[in-house]
Amino acid sequence: MTDDLDAARADRIEGVLVASACGDALGVPYEFGSAPLAATEAPRMIGGGLGPYAPGEWSDDTQMAVVIAQVAAERGLADEQALDRVVEGWVAWLREGASDVGTQTRQVLSAVRPGAPRPAEQAREAAWQLHRRTGRTAGNGSLMRTAPVALAYLDDAAALTAHARAVSDLTHPDPVAGDACVLWCHAIRHAVRGGAVPDLADLVEVLPAARRDQWAAWVAEAEARPPQAFAPNGYVVAALQAAWSALRHPAGAGSPVVASLTAAVHAGDDTDTVAAIAGALLGARWGASALPDEWLADVHGWPGLRAAGLRALARRVAAT
Repeated sequence: MTDDLDAARADRIEGVLVASACGDALGVPYEFGSAPLAATEAPRMIGGGLGPYAPGEWSDDTQMAVVIAQVAAERGLADEQALDRVVEGWVAWLREGASDVGTQTRQVLSAVRPGAPRPAEQAREAAWQLHRRTGRTAGNGSLMRTAPVALAYLDDAAALTAHARAVSDLTHPDPVAGDACVLWCHAIRHAVRGGAVPDLADLVEVLPAARRDQWAAWVAEAEARPPQAFAPNGYVVAALQAAWSALRHPAGAGSPVVASLTAAVHAGDDTDTVAAIAGALLGARWGASALPDEWLADVHGWPGLRAAGLRALARRVAAT
């Protein structure tokens, strides 16, 4: 690689976490109608939302992703001990007063006993018990945090498939939730490596054969309809469709990143999550340098990070 190509790839690596966090903070004020947003209005990082959050502050989407990224940067994500560290990090985050935590995620993590052995196993068992009781564990809570897994396996597609699903399964055992994480992580990987948004329909081949046709149909539906068509979007498929539609149907003026994140927030409902999901792939394609200076200056959140800290963390994950 030339120095220019190295720099461009580094920018895209940084963009995965930073653009996801910016999407999160951009969507926070409007989550479930917390603040009004006119059809032609550009969303702004004004804070509020369900936290309430300070202007530019990210929510649980990025908070949980940061825990995954920190573990990945320190030791990778390839073994059960790493997953133990991830769950321990989430439990500590929950205990420290995390706000706006998804119902399913809170139920699972609350069942993990702090200090007890095998926290990842405890989380999976609690998640499966919830699935057996309700049959409903395909929320968007694992997809919203999945981007760091893509950064950890940029050069190993097979490992990415396995570990994206393993991290999803810690709280969301429905196979469809795992599928969504695998598919989106592969899209991020392709964008970082190639500098272009891949055709998502081409990537369904990484999923189990029995569900490929269904996923291809869901992707085609997202390409044919605007993001607002996929609200409510708490279901993982609808969240992925809304995010993919936002890339295919940008709204308003501005760069591709700004226009697509605007469209993602205008999807409505779980606005911060849809925009965080879309932001990860947009950042993988366009890089952190494509984000507006005012967003980069304002974005911040638990555990005391700002844009520069996310950039450094993304580089560390990709270097493991």
